[in-house]
Amino acid sequence: MNNQPATSLIQLDIDGCIASVSLARPDKYNALNVQMITELIEVFTWTAENSVGVQGHLTSEDGTPYLRVLKLAGMGKHFCAGADINMMRDAGANTPEENRRDSERLDALFNGLWAHPCFTIGLVQGVALGGGAGLIACLDHVICNSGVKIALSEGKLGILPAVIGPYVYRRMGSANFRRHAMLAGRMDTTEALRIGMIDAIDDSLDPSKIISEVLSTGPCAVTAAKELTVGFDRWSGDDESLRLWTLDFTSRMRGSDEGQEGLSSFLEKRGASWKPEE
Repeated sequence: MNNQPATSLIQLDIDGCIASVSLARPDKYNALNVQMITELIEVFTWTAENSVGVQGHLTSEDGTPYLRVLKLAGMGKHFCAGADINMMRDAGANTPEENRRDSERLDALFNGLWAHPCFTIGLVQGVALGGGAGLIACLDHVICNSGVKIALSEGKLGILPAVIGPYVYRRMGSANFRRHAMLAGRMDTTEALRIGMIDAIDDSLDPSKIISEVLSTGPCAVTAAKELTVGFDRWSGDDESLRLWTLDFTSRMRGSDEGQEGLSSFLEKRGASWKPEE
């Protein structure tokens, strides 16, 4: 892997097959401005391109591991306080075309994280408001400490969480999304866990257990699980065609190099090639 994106408002660290992305505006509570959003889009694109799920191999030709896990965290007291106040102020003076471009940039950010081929993990402290809640909704597994507060806070400003809406809606479901979009208040971790907005409460914010689980799973299967889920979410055909699609999907996976390796390792009672040595 080369040409790692240059960043100043986020930090990207690579450790083997794990990429760690940190929002690095702690003095501004990691609020999202145009530069940070642009840097995140670039980093999500670069890490996706250098993932096992896209490359189809565990390592590059020189033996460098391709990526399997992406962690997202925020430096300082808070994970992400949402949109930067200056960006929100400017939005009021922007033309409709300028606001549309800003919205398209935000959509590229959230979709880039939601569709990322790696298994994505969030480590959250403090607050996650507005766009910060959107980032949480796009992650595969979210760990919060017990003091976290999350809000779809846009309603307090007379707007709505529309760009982040599809991702939050998928995370918490229709009734919960509608209620929290209307109330726009802060939910605690008990409520967030109850409605499925987060996955675990752990004051140590230790992702080691979930990472170990991910690394024991076929990395291309992890990526394909997202494809399978999208297929179910968007299916518009009848039940018979859906069953046929799942048969084709299963056949493709079983016939793949990874599928063959997984089945062989099971029968031969050995660890699969992607599983770290213990």
